[in-house]
Amino acid sequence: MPVDNQAAGGFALVVVLLVILLIGATGAGLILVTSAETLIAANFAAAEEASYAADAASERAAGEIGRLANWDLILSGATISSFVDGPPSGTRVLADGSTINLTQIQNLSNCRKQTTCSNAEMNAVTAERPWGSNNPRWQLYSFGRLADSLAAGRIDSRFYVVVLVGDDPSETDNDPLHDGVGSSPGRGVLLVRAMAFGPRRTEHVVELTVARDGAFSAVRRISWRDLRSAP
Repeated sequence: MPVDNQAAGGFALVVVLLVILLIGATGAGLILVTSAETLIAANFAAAEEASYAADAASERAAGEIGRLANWDLILSGATISSFVDGPPSGTRVLADGSTINLTQIQNLSNCRKQTTCSNAEMNAVTAERPWGSNNPRWQLYSFGRLADSLAAGRIDSRFYVVVLVGDDPSETDNDPLHDGVGSSPGRGVLLVRAMAFGPRRTEHVVELTVARDGAFSAVRRISWRDLRSAP
Protein backbone atom coordinates (compact mmCIF):
# COMPACT_ATOMS: atom_id res chain seq x y z
CA MET A 1 0.00 0.00 0.00
CA PRO A 2 1.53 3.37 -0.95
CA VAL A 3 2.52 5.61 1.95
CA ASP A 4 1.00 9.08 2.15
CA ASN A 5 4.15 11.17 2.69
CA GLN A 6 2.12 14.20 3.74
CA ALA A 7 0.23 12.25 6.42
CA ALA A 8 3.44 10.69 7.68
CA GLY A 9 5.07 14.08 7.92
CA GLY A 10 2.08 15.46 9.83
CA PHE A 11 2.21 12.58 12.28
CA ALA A 12 5.93 13.10 12.84
CA LEU A 13 5.30 16.80 13.49
CA VAL A 14 2.68 15.97 16.11
CA VAL A 15 5.09 13.57 17.81
CA VAL A 16 7.83 16.20 17.84
CA LEU A 17 5.46 18.79 19.32
CA LEU A 18 4.35 16.37 22.01
CA VAL A 19 7.95 15.61 22.91
CA ILE A 20 8.73 19.34 23.08
CA LEU A 21 5.72 19.93 25.33
CA LEU A 22 6.75 17.04 27.58
CA ILE A 23 10.30 18.33 27.86
CA GLY A 24 9.02 21.85 28.54
CA ALA A 25 6.63 20.65 31.25
CA THR A 26 9.38 18.58 32.84
CA GLY A 27 11.73 21.57 32.81
CA ALA A 28 9.08 23.86 34.28
CA GLY A 29 8.41 21.32 37.02
CA LEU A 30 12.10 21.13 37.88
CA ILE A 31 12.30 24.92 38.01
CA LEU A 32 9.30 25.09 40.35
CA VAL A 33 10.73 22.38 42.60
CA THR A 34 14.11 24.11 42.70
CA SER A 35 12.51 27.49 43.42
CA ALA A 36 10.36 26.03 46.19
CA GLU A 37 13.33 24.31 47.78
CA THR A 38 15.35 27.54 47.59
CA LEU A 39 12.52 29.49 49.22
CA ILE A 40 12.10 26.87 51.95
CA ALA A 41 15.83 26.92 52.66
CA ALA A 42 15.86 30.73 52.76
CA ASN A 43 12.89 30.82 55.16
CA PHE A 44 14.51 28.23 57.40
CA ALA A 45 17.77 30.17 57.49
CA ALA A 46 15.89 33.40 58.28
CA ALA A 47 13.96 31.70 61.10
CA GLU A 48 17.18 30.34 62.59
CA GLU A 49 18.88 33.75 62.38
CA ALA A 50 15.83 35.37 63.99
CA SER A 51 16.10 32.97 66.94
CA TYR A 52 19.78 33.78 67.42
CA ALA A 53 19.12 37.53 67.06
CA ALA A 54 16.41 37.51 69.73
CA ASP A 55 18.61 35.49 72.10
CA ALA A 56 21.55 37.83 71.53
CA ALA A 57 19.40 40.90 72.21
CA SER A 58 17.98 39.42 75.41
CA GLU A 59 21.39 38.46 76.76
CA ARG A 60 22.88 41.85 75.95
CA ALA A 61 20.03 43.66 77.67
CA ALA A 62 20.12 41.35 80.70
CA GLY A 63 23.83 42.01 81.17
CA GLU A 64 23.28 45.75 81.02
CA ILE A 65 20.29 45.60 83.39
CA GLY A 66 22.39 43.74 85.95
CA ARG A 67 24.67 46.76 86.25
CA LEU A 68 21.82 49.15 87.07
CA ALA A 69 21.36 49.86 90.77
CA ASN A 70 17.76 51.10 90.57
CA TRP A 71 15.39 48.92 88.55
CA ASP A 72 12.48 51.22 89.30
CA LEU A 73 13.88 53.58 86.67
CA ILE A 74 13.59 51.03 83.87
CA LEU A 75 10.23 49.71 85.08
CA SER A 76 8.82 53.22 84.84
CA GLY A 77 10.48 53.88 81.47
CA ALA A 78 12.66 56.67 82.85
CA THR A 79 15.89 54.85 81.93
CA ILE A 80 16.56 53.00 78.69
CA SER A 81 19.52 51.09 77.28
CA SER A 82 22.62 52.60 75.74
CA PHE A 83 21.77 50.56 72.63
CA VAL A 84 18.96 52.53 70.96
CA ASP A 85 18.56 54.21 67.58
CA GLY A 86 16.39 57.12 68.63
CA PRO A 87 13.43 57.88 70.90
CA PRO A 88 11.39 54.95 72.27
CA SER A 89 8.48 55.42 69.91
CA GLY A 90 7.54 55.62 66.26
CA THR A 91 8.29 53.79 63.04
CA ARG A 92 11.50 52.00 62.11
CA VAL A 93 12.45 50.85 58.59
CA LEU A 94 13.87 47.34 58.31
CA ALA A 95 16.59 46.19 55.93
CA ASP A 96 14.08 44.93 53.34
CA GLY A 97 12.11 48.19 53.33
CA SER A 98 9.25 46.97 55.54
CA THR A 99 8.45 48.82 58.75
CA ILE A 100 7.62 48.21 62.39
CA ASN A 101 6.24 50.64 64.95
CA LEU A 102 7.78 50.66 68.43
CA THR A 103 4.72 52.24 70.05
CA GLN A 104 2.46 49.59 68.57
CA ILE A 105 4.79 46.80 69.71
CA GLN A 106 4.66 48.13 73.28
CA ASN A 107 0.87 48.49 73.22
CA LEU A 108 0.35 45.03 71.76
CA SER A 109 2.46 43.58 74.57
CA ASN A 110 0.47 45.45 77.22
CA CYS A 111 -3.12 45.06 76.01
CA ARG A 112 -3.12 43.27 72.64
CA LYS A 113 -4.08 46.34 70.63
CA GLN A 114 -2.04 48.87 68.66
CA THR A 115 -3.46 52.03 70.21
CA THR A 116 -2.82 53.42 73.70
CA CYS A 117 -3.73 51.05 76.53
CA SER A 118 -5.83 52.25 79.45
CA ASN A 119 -5.07 51.18 83.03
CA ALA A 120 -8.15 48.98 82.99
CA GLU A 121 -7.01 47.25 79.79
CA MET A 122 -3.53 46.63 81.17
CA ASN A 123 -5.00 45.27 84.42
CA ALA A 124 -7.49 43.01 82.62
CA VAL A 125 -7.18 39.31 83.45
CA THR A 126 -6.55 37.29 80.28
CA ALA A 127 -5.03 33.93 79.41
CA GLU A 128 -1.75 35.67 78.52
CA ARG A 129 -1.86 38.16 81.42
CA PRO A 130 -3.66 36.48 84.34
CA TRP A 131 -2.18 38.57 87.17
CA GLY A 132 -4.60 41.51 87.04
CA SER A 133 -3.13 44.63 88.66
CA ASN A 134 0.24 42.86 88.85
CA ASN A 135 0.38 42.37 85.08
CA PRO A 136 3.73 43.61 83.68
CA ARG A 137 3.65 47.14 82.27
CA TRP A 138 6.07 46.54 79.42
CA GLN A 139 8.53 49.37 78.76
CA LEU A 140 10.72 49.78 75.68
CA TYR A 141 14.29 49.36 76.83
CA SER A 142 16.56 48.58 73.87
CA PHE A 143 15.99 48.77 70.12
CA GLY A 144 18.08 49.01 66.97
CA ARG A 145 19.75 47.05 64.19
CA LEU A 146 21.55 44.05 65.64
CA ALA A 147 24.52 44.84 63.41
CA ASP A 148 24.93 48.15 65.29
CA SER A 149 25.10 46.55 68.73
CA LEU A 150 28.86 46.02 68.37
CA ALA A 151 31.64 47.77 66.48
CA ALA A 152 31.12 48.07 62.73
CA GLY A 153 31.69 44.80 60.92
CA ARG A 154 31.54 42.60 64.03
CA ILE A 155 27.99 41.37 63.32
CA ASP A 156 26.59 40.68 59.85
CA SER A 157 22.82 40.68 60.32
CA ARG A 158 19.77 42.25 58.67
CA PHE A 159 17.64 41.87 61.79
CA TYR A 160 16.19 44.62 63.92
CA VAL A 161 15.80 43.82 67.62
CA VAL A 162 13.50 45.24 70.28
CA VAL A 163 13.76 44.53 74.02
CA LEU A 164 11.04 45.31 76.54
CA VAL A 165 11.24 44.97 80.32
CA GLY A 166 8.49 44.38 82.85
CA ASP A 167 8.01 43.67 86.53
CA ASP A 168 7.88 40.08 87.71
CA PRO A 169 4.17 39.23 88.06
CA SER A 170 4.81 37.00 91.09
CA GLU A 171 4.84 40.21 93.13
CA THR A 172 1.60 41.00 94.91
CA ASP A 173 2.08 44.71 95.57
CA ASN A 174 -0.20 45.81 92.70
CA ASP A 175 2.54 48.17 91.54
CA PRO A 176 4.16 46.92 88.29
CA LEU A 177 6.05 50.19 87.81
CA HIS A 178 8.31 49.50 90.82
CA ASP A 179 10.40 46.56 91.91
CA GLY A 180 9.29 44.75 95.04
CA VAL A 181 10.54 45.85 98.45
CA GLY A 182 11.29 44.02 101.66
CA SER A 183 10.34 40.34 101.55
CA SER A 184 8.21 40.63 98.38
CA PRO A 185 8.53 37.35 96.41
CA GLY A 186 9.38 39.21 93.19
CA ARG A 187 11.93 41.59 94.63
CA GLY A 188 14.98 41.81 92.38
CA VAL A 189 13.29 39.87 89.56
CA LEU A 190 12.47 41.20 86.09
CA LEU A 191 11.03 39.98 82.80
CA VAL A 192 13.03 40.65 79.64
CA ARG A 193 11.21 40.16 76.32
CA ALA A 194 13.31 40.29 73.15
CA MET A 195 11.92 40.44 69.61
CA ALA A 196 13.77 40.07 66.32
CA PHE A 197 12.31 41.30 63.01
CA GLY A 198 13.85 40.49 59.65
CA PRO A 199 13.42 39.67 55.94
CA ARG A 200 10.30 37.89 54.66
CA ARG A 201 8.39 39.16 57.71
CA THR A 202 10.37 36.78 59.88
CA GLU A 203 9.80 37.32 63.58
CA HIS A 204 11.01 35.62 66.74
CA VAL A 205 10.27 36.39 70.39
CA VAL A 206 11.92 35.09 73.54
CA GLU A 207 11.31 35.98 77.16
CA LEU A 208 13.67 35.71 80.10
CA THR A 209 13.04 35.93 83.80
CA VAL A 210 16.17 37.26 85.49
CA ALA A 211 17.12 37.95 89.10
CA ARG A 212 19.88 39.94 90.72
CA ASP A 213 23.01 37.93 91.35
CA GLY A 214 25.28 39.67 93.84
CA ALA A 215 25.47 43.30 94.80
CA PHE A 216 24.03 45.06 91.73
CA SER A 217 26.64 43.60 89.39
CA ALA A 218 24.98 40.84 87.39
CA VAL A 219 21.81 38.84 86.86
CA ARG A 220 21.12 35.13 86.69
CA ARG A 221 18.57 33.54 84.39
CA ILE A 222 15.63 31.94 86.19
CA SER A 223 13.64 30.91 83.12
CA TRP A 224 13.59 31.18 79.33
CA ARG A 225 10.58 30.91 77.01
CA ASP A 226 10.26 30.83 73.22
CA LEU A 227 7.05 32.77 72.58
CA ARG A 228 6.78 32.90 68.81
CA SER A 229 8.65 32.06 65.62
CA ALA A 230 6.77 33.08 62.51
CA PRO A 231 8.59 33.26 59.16
